[in-house]
Amino acid sequence: MPQNDRAAAASGKRILVVDDSSLVRLYCRDALEQAGFEVEQAINGIEALEKVLAQPFDLVIVDVNMPRMDGFSFLRALRRSAPDVATLPALVISTEAGELDLDDARAAGANFYLVKPVSQIDLLRHAAVLTGAST
Repeated sequence: MPQNDRAAAASGKRILVVDDSSLVRLYCRDALEQAGFEVEQAINGIEALEKVLAQPFDLVIVDVNMPRMDGFSFLRALRRSAPDVATLPALVISTEAGELDLDDARAAGANFYLVKPVSQIDLLRHAAVLTGAST
């Protein structure tokens, strides 16, 4: 899909990027906004949970290792929330690459799991599929 068609498809789709690394948040935000997504950010699971309970999102992209509330704890809390929030698609992006990490992510409620570093192409492809912005 050409870049401007992709941006049109993503227009209005809201994504929350949750990572304690400002560099990772910036990387994701820049790529996603260039593709037409609206992006909010959170630095840990507690802040992310507050944001998803206060406003609608089409996708959450979450790291695993974060202070205060890690990604798996956030996902478990998210999946126990009100029905409209509990079904929010979740993409985990982490440096953890073991088979048990993938199993833990699935058990916590992740829809997909990618290992860092993630290319912009993979990030945008997964964001489009999970938000319904792809054609």
